[in-house]
Amino acid sequence: MKITIKYIALLLLILAAPAFVLIGCEGQQPQAPPPPKVTVSKPVAEEIMEWDEYTGRLEAVDTVNVRARVSGYLQSIHFKDGQTVKEGDLLFVIDPRPYQAELDRALAEQRLAEARLSLAENDLKRAKHLLSARAISEEEADTRASDEQVARATVEQAQAVVNAARLNVEFTQVRAPITGLISRKFVTEGNLINGGTGGTLLTTIVSLDPIYCYFEADEQSYLRYANMEREGKMPESRKGENPAYMELSNETGYPHKGYVDFIDNSMDPNTGTIRGRGVFPNPDDTLTPGLFARMKIMGSGQYKALLVPDEAVGSDQSQKFVMVVNPEGTVEYRQVTVGPRVSGLRVIRRGVGPEDRIIVNGLQRAMPGMKVSPVEEDIVVKEKNFLTPGIVIKDPESNTGG
Repeated sequence: MKITIKYIALLLLILAAPAFVLIGCEGQQPQAPPPPKVTVSKPVAEEIMEWDEYTGRLEAVDTVNVRARVSGYLQSIHFKDGQTVKEGDLLFVIDPRPYQAELDRALAEQRLAEARLSLAENDLKRAKHLLSARAISEEEADTRASDEQVARATVEQAQAVVNAARLNVEFTQVRAPITGLISRKFVTEGNLINGGTGGTLLTTIVSLDPIYCYFEADEQSYLRYANMEREGKMPESRKGENPAYMELSNETGYPHKGYVDFIDNSMDPNTGTIRGRGVFPNPDDTLTPGLFARMKIMGSGQYKALLVPDEAVGSDQSQKFVMVVNPEGTVEYRQVTVGPRVSGLRVIRRGVGPEDRIIVNGLQRAMPGMKVSPVEEDIVVKEKNFLTPGIVIKDPESNTGG
């Protein structure tokens, strides 16, 4: 009986223990977690200039199809395939002997005509003397004067034939019309060459320094440029030399600096684009016609802009937004309009002011309406080059739409 009472007392004590625990904890409230820490920064205000990027293709300033002006058998070739030639260098020689023989014949005809002219001049002098002594009639004197004029015209005709024959002899030596890079020879020695218009193509030469880069701008971009030119925000491309920068597919930073020298006179109705052209120095001949290139041209005039790091900008479907911490430490959602990247930062056109504190780190921990603990830091500008692309831009982005 005693053992049973002890067990019952122990069981009641065990059952009552949780109640005492609950009664002891009833006076303590659970503590709320502290506001999450986020890093905030004010936008960087800088004078900037926007640059639009286009894909273009390099073309030579001068391209010449080398053809012979006279026909004949190709006698010799005086260049190596693919070498650089200078204006006036000898390239091909066509057998000159038939043309030299024609020149010799023309020279002989000229000497004969000159001898006849000399005789006619002497006859005219005697005729004038005899006419003054009334030894001959005026009709005979007129005849001798006419003979002298015919002889003189014959000499001039012979001289023209000589000049033409001498040109043909010179044309048997085909020389480089421009300085540039020559292609391979299309005809070998011993072949018959047809001269003149539509004659045999011997080779081609392209100039390399400077070189053109042609690009196509869309209609909206063209209208934007035209508006800025009318408002005086940028120089007129057709009258000035607006700066341009270019890089090849294996280059970064747009190392080649040139200028825009040509805008076409009409839009292409088939593509809705207008052609422009940049000119770039090429002193070391590294730029080759036919290569694709990326080209940057002025997309705006100089203006004051607000810039933030790209990681501070979020995407909500097609909308861009940033999170701003107000003076009370509450997160606010701000829809923004963004511009291009400039020197590693993103341009914010609308939506924030220069004094707004934008969350740049910890965006995933911030929700609109919640309290946060902001830690202010200045935006570090690693590539401070806002007005020109320079060679420090490592990740340029296109902004052809404005």
